[in-house]
Amino acid sequence: MKTDVEELSPTRVRLSVEVPFEELKPSLDKAYREIAQQVRIPGFRPGRVPAKVIDSRFGRDAVLSQAVNDAIPGLYDKAIADSEVQALGQGAVDIAKLDYGKQLTFTIEVDVRPDFELPDLSTLSVEVDGTTVTPDEVEEYLSQLQERFASLKSVQRPVADRDFVSIDLAATVDGKPVEDAQASGLSYQVGGDTMLDGLDEALTGLSAGDTATFRTKLPGGEFAGREAEATVTVHSVKTKEVPGLDDDFAQLASEFDTLGEFRASTRGQLERSKSMQQIIQARDRALQALLDAVDIPLPEGIVAAEVEQSKSSVLDQLQRAGADLDSYLAAIGQTPEQYEADAEERARRAVKVSLILDKVARQEEFSVTAEELSAYVARQAEQMGIPPERLAQQLAQNNQLNFAAAEVVRAKAMNVIAERVKVTDPAGTAIDVATALAAPTEATSDDGTSPDDAAPSDEPEAVEE
Repeated sequence: MKTDVEELSPTRVRLSVEVPFEELKPSLDKAYREIAQQVRIPGFRPGRVPAKVIDSRFGRDAVLSQAVNDAIPGLYDKAIADSEVQALGQGAVDIAKLDYGKQLTFTIEVDVRPDFELPDLSTLSVEVDGTTVTPDEVEEYLSQLQERFASLKSVQRPVADRDFVSIDLAATVDGKPVEDAQASGLSYQVGGDTMLDGLDEALTGLSAGDTATFRTKLPGGEFAGREAEATVTVHSVKTKEVPGLDDDFAQLASEFDTLGEFRASTRGQLERSKSMQQIIQARDRALQALLDAVDIPLPEGIVAAEVEQSKSSVLDQLQRAGADLDSYLAAIGQTPEQYEADAEERARRAVKVSLILDKVARQEEFSVTAEELSAYVARQAEQMGIPPERLAQQLAQNNQLNFAAAEVVRAKAMNVIAERVKVTDPAGTAIDVATALAAPTEATSDDGTSPDDAAPSDEPEAVEE
C-alpha cells in the first residue's frame, strides 16, 4: 500500500492511498461468503453459491462495495500509521477509484495536531493572592456562623424593618381577584423588597391580625404590568435572635471551650483554605500565561465539534429541566448571536488548552499507572455520588477508559506548568508550588477543580488521537 501526504493547512492534511487489489482479497472473499449465506438460489445450498453465480445474479459492484466497506477501517488505520501524521478525530474518506483486479484508490482528509514550540516555562511569571488572614476576615467568618445559628422569636409589637412576618396576600384588578396573586401563610422578611412594590411600606407598623391595602403593579402573570389593589394581612411577627460572640457560642458551634481558642482555630482554617486556593490559582494563572505566550493554529474541524458538543450538552440540560434555549438566553441576557460567539470563544480556548497540555505530556513522557487511574475514577465517582465500581464499569462499556487516562496525564501536565512558571504572592515571595502539590490536599477551585483532578473544566473531549 502506498500513501502520499498533502498538507492542506497547518492543521489539516489529505492522504492519497493506493491499495493493490491483492490486499482486498480477504475482504472480497469474506463478502462472497456472507452473500452466499444470505441468498437462496435454486440448485445451490446456502453458503455454497459460487462467486460467478453471485456476480451474475447480483452484480460484481455490490460485492465490491461490501468488500471495500469491510476493508476501509483497517486500511484507514494503516494509512494513518504509515504516514506518521498526528491525526485528530475521524477523517473523511472518499473512494477515488476502484479498478477490479488492479487497485483501490481513496483519499483521507483529517485534522492533525499543529506543530508549535513551547517557551521555557521558567521565563513566565504570574502573581497569586496572598494567604494572610486579617482580623476582619476572622470576624466576618464568625459573624456568618452566628447567622447560621440564629433563631426566630415571636414578638408582640408592630412590624419593623428586617422583621420576619407570616402573611396572607391577595390582589384585584378592576375589582376582580387575580388568581395567580393570591397566597396564604407566606413567610417574608420586611426590607427584602422581593415581592410587590409597596409591600414593605404597607407592612411597617402593622401588628399581628392587622390588614392593610396598597396600590402596586403586578410583576408577572396574566396581568403583568397592570395596576392592582393588594391586600395584606399579618398573622405573626418574628425577629431574628443571633447568639452572642462568647464562650457559650464557641461551645455551641465548635469543639472548643473558649472563644479565644475558637478564634485561633478559625484563623488557621482560613489560612489553610487560602493556601489551597493559592495553589489552584497558581495552576490556572500559569496555564493562562502559557496560553498567552503561544500562538497555535487551531484545527477548525475540532473546534466546530467542540462547539456542537458544548451546545448539545446545554440543550440536553435545558430539556431535562423543562426549559428551552430561548428562555435560557432571556434569563442570562444574551442574544443568539452572542451565545454563538461565546460558545466558539470557549471552544477555541478549550482546544488550545488541550493541545498545550498534550504537548507538555509528550515532552515529559508521562504515562498512567493502574493506581493513578483508579484514584481518578474514585474521585470522579465521589463527585457524582456513585460507587467507583459502577463508574469504572460505565467507562469500560463506553470505551472511555482511554479518555480517563488522558485526563490523568493532562493533570500531570498542568502541575508541571504550575511548578516551572515563576509564581509569587503580592509581597514578591516565591510560592513553592511543587511542594504544595506533593502534599495531601482537599483543595478545590470554584468550578470544582482540585490539584489532583485531570484537567481544567474547559478542556474539550473532542481532541483525541
